[in-house]
Amino acid sequence: MIKISDLRMRDIVNVADGRRLGMIKDIDIDPEVGKVKALVLPAQGRFMGFFSRGEDIIVPWDKIKKIGVDVILVELNHLGEPFQQDVS
Repeated sequence: MIKISDLRMRDIVNVADGRRLGMIKDIDIDPEVGKVKALVLPAQGRFMGFFSRGEDIIVPWDKIKKIGVDVILVELNHLGEPFQQDVS
């Protein structure tokens, strides 16, 4: 079992282009079933939440390929199109 606090300490890397996407900002959980729906990452170019007007990057749970000791590998082929949206 992995704690949410442990997940937040890992870098997110996109295996589609090798780009480091940053650390987890938030986690979207479905309260009905108690499962993680998505990881929320700060928009590209943000520094600690500042200096960017872009929307957060949403990584759906099914796009996570591997959770390692130091990194979480995700596969986002069209970063910016269907995955950048606001979580409300």
